[in-house]
Amino acid sequence: MSSLQFVWFLLIGLLFAIFFFLEGFDFGVGMSVNTLANNESERNALVRSIGPHWDGNEVYLITAGGAMFASFGAWYASLFSGFYVMFLLVLVALIMRGVSFEFRNEMRTDFWRRFWEWSLTISSLAAPFLLGMIFTDMVKGMPIDAQGDVIGHFTDYVNWFSIVGGVAVALLCYLHGLNFVRLKTEGTLRERARAWGKILYPVLFAGEVVFAILVYVYTDFFTKKPISTLLILAAIVLLSVLAYVATLKDWEVTSFISGGLTLPAVVMLLFVGLFPRVMVANNAANSILIKNASSSAYTLNLMTWIALCILPFVLAYQIWSYWVFYKRIKAN
Repeated sequence: MSSLQFVWFLLIGLLFAIFFFLEGFDFGVGMSVNTLANNESERNALVRSIGPHWDGNEVYLITAGGAMFASFGAWYASLFSGFYVMFLLVLVALIMRGVSFEFRNEMRTDFWRRFWEWSLTISSLAAPFLLGMIFTDMVKGMPIDAQGDVIGHFTDYVNWFSIVGGVAVALLCYLHGLNFVRLKTEGTLRERARAWGKILYPVLFAGEVVFAILVYVYTDFFTKKPISTLLILAAIVLLSVLAYVATLKDWEVTSFISGGLTLPAVVMLLFVGLFPRVMVANNAANSILIKNASSSAYTLNLMTWIALCILPFVLAYQIWSYWVFYKRIKAN
C-alpha cells in the first residue's frame, strides 16, 4: 500500500466524518420540525436556523462519493452497485428533503404546507437511518464474489446490526439537532430542546451498549483491532456523557461540540475497523483491499494537488457563511 492510497482512504473517511457532523444537525433540525415545534412560527424558526447551510453541508457527501469514484474505483463499484436500492432510497430522501424546504413556502393551504413539513421530517429521519444501515452492513461482511460483486439477500442488508446502526445514527443526528436548536434559537423552543435532550441521552446510552455488543458479535473488530476498537468505543461513550452533562448544566457550546463529535467518532470506528480493506466479504479471500481497489499513482497524485488548491476556498466560504448567520433566531 502506497502513502497516497493511505492518504485518500483517510480523506474519504474524513469527508464522511465532516458530512455527519455538519449535516447531522441539519437532519436533527429537520426531524424537530414536527416533533419539537408546537406552532407555525416555531416551525418557521427551525427551518430558518438551517436554511443558509443545509445544502452546502450535503456537498460533503457528494464529495466523498466523488472522491471514492476517482481514487478507489473498485470500492465505488462494489459498494454502490451492491447497495443500489438503499442508496436509491437515500437519494429519494435527500431529494424530498430538499424540495420540502422550497415547497412548504409556496403552499397556499394548510394541508399542503403541513404535507411538505411532514415530508421534511420523514426524509430527515430516513436519510441518516439508511446511511447508518449501509455503513454497518459494509463492515459486517457481505457475500462478495471473486470479482468484487455483492450478491446479497434481504437479511444481508436488513439485520439486527444494521437496524441498530441505523437507529443509532438517526438518534445521534436528532440529539445533535436539538443541541443546535439550543444554540440558534431563543425562548420556549430552546428550553423544549433541552428538555428533550435530558430524556433522550439516557436512551442513547442504552443504545450504545447494544451497539458495542453487536460490533463484537457481527464484526471482526475485536479480534483484529481490539485496542483501537475499545478506545474509540470508550471515546464515543465519553463524548455522549459529556454532552449529557453539558445539557444538564446548560452548557450549549460544549453539548453541541461533544454531542456532534460522536458522529465522526462512529465513522472513525468503522474506518479503523475496515482498514486495510474497503469492503469486507463473508469469505475473507474476497474482501477488497485498499491496495487492490485504488486508481493509479498518477491519478491519486493529480487528485491530491486539485484538493489542495480547492479545499482552502471551500473552507473559507463555509466559515464565512456560518459567521454571517451566527445570530439567534426567535419564533415570532
